[in-house]
Amino acid sequence: MSDLMSKPITIWLTGATSGIGYALAEGLLKRGHHLIATGRREQPLQELSKLAPGRCTAAIGDTTVNEDLATIRTVLEQHQPVQMAILNAGTCEYLDVANYSSEVIEKNIVTNVIGTSKSVEAVLPSLRAARNKGLPARLVIVSSSAWWFPFGRAEGYGASKAALTYFAHSLRADLAAEGIEVTVVSPGFVKTPLTDQNDFDMPFLITADDATNRILKGLEKGQHEIHFPKRFTWTLKMLGALPQGLIDRMAAAMTRKNSEKQEDSK
Repeated sequence: MSDLMSKPITIWLTGATSGIGYALAEGLLKRGHHLIATGRREQPLQELSKLAPGRCTAAIGDTTVNEDLATIRTVLEQHQPVQMAILNAGTCEYLDVANYSSEVIEKNIVTNVIGTSKSVEAVLPSLRAARNKGLPARLVIVSSSAWWFPFGRAEGYGASKAALTYFAHSLRADLAAEGIEVTVVSPGFVKTPLTDQNDFDMPFLITADDATNRILKGLEKGQHEIHFPKRFTWTLKMLGALPQGLIDRMAAAMTRKNSEKQEDSK
């Protein structure tokens, strides 16, 4: 176990009101940590606060809105030392190329990339304050394994997660001198309210609780890269190493197959 999570610490978690975020919040509270939970909906945050009175601080807000983040930054400063930030807030919208709309691309980028970058700006002073006290600090960015292979309809989502991962890796290089660790989490398909809307096959689908256990186990080990389920993520990595022409043909064939299934189900 890494020194950081060997005892209870204060952690900021975004996207805490549903899916992986809510399950992560429950898991962190069960492990005795003090949680600052952020999301756009008040009721789930209140439910989390009831799970561990005195150890869960609700900080409602939208990570793409500067005014909300300014308020949240004040909360973070009030609860220093904040030694970990898990930036999990995100969205997934798919593109119908027959009715191409750049707004789909924009929505994915704004929430997944810009929102995360604004969150880094909000929490970095608190992480630096922890380091100045000689305490370990870690920034955790939840990306996706989707960008390793060009799935049809995922132009916006995949591009946003590719950008997010590059962003995290660059931050890891820049923050190394300050001793702030950066971890990238790349899940496969996880059953959440977002994936419940998907109309295609999702291989190796796992529950949010399973995802939480894998994430927390990786963080407790101090891992810089956490990806799961391994059967899915290693397959994607191997496919991504194939010649581009072959990748293009496979991606097109998969897209046609999914389109045919959707037509048959109508």
